[in-house]
Amino acid sequence: MTRTHWAAVTAVVLALLFAGAATVASAGDGTTAADRTPTGASADAGFARDMSVHHQQAVEMSFVVRERTENDEVRRLAYDIANTQANQRGMMLGWLDLWGLPKLDADAEPMDWMSAGADGASGHSGHGGGHEAGDGDGDGPLMPGMATKAEVEQLSRLSGKQAEILYLQLMIIHHNGGIAMAKGCVDRCEVRVERDLAQGMVDAQASEVELMVNMLRKRGAQPRT
Repeated sequence: MTRTHWAAVTAVVLALLFAGAATVASAGDGTTAADRTPTGASADAGFARDMSVHHQQAVEMSFVVRERTENDEVRRLAYDIANTQANQRGMMLGWLDLWGLPKLDADAEPMDWMSAGADGASGHSGHGGGHEAGDGDGDGPLMPGMATKAEVEQLSRLSGKQAEILYLQLMIIHHNGGIAMAKGCVDRCEVRVERDLAQGMVDAQASEVELMVNMLRKRGAQPRT
């Protein structure tokens, strides 16, 4: 098993540990108890499920690029993204456990929660289309900003400056999609602690996008349009 595979396995284990910690912490801090427990069709549950999938791909791409370059700046950024998003993913999975909701809902289209009303009723919003449940690896329609399986495979074949450029380009798109999703939760989610987390994602990822654009320019490249 390669170091990349071990790193990916480690990320999954860390996410599960964070999920358990988040479940205990949320139960003890009183924030969730003060909010109405979300339903499976709510924006709260939909965001937690979809963003968990979205974050997992960012973690995986970050571990890939750390194996494909020796550049300290890129490796440090990739580590920060992987660590932060594995942590946040664990929190969201922990909330789903706390709410007694499944982590995957085969009957729900990705991003349907973006059009959900206050009662959780939803019509298909057309945001993102379908994806393979739970892994985000399909080449069909994906959630906003997610890379295709072919793009991730291309990243794993590159090295050095080429890998750095593709990673930064893919991650800028990934972050911008994540920002749009997080803003949707800020507007629609009812659980305060989840809205706070979503706003934190908006702020942090917007700052990282600016950083990555500058890193691309230093390498004579531009973000993909």
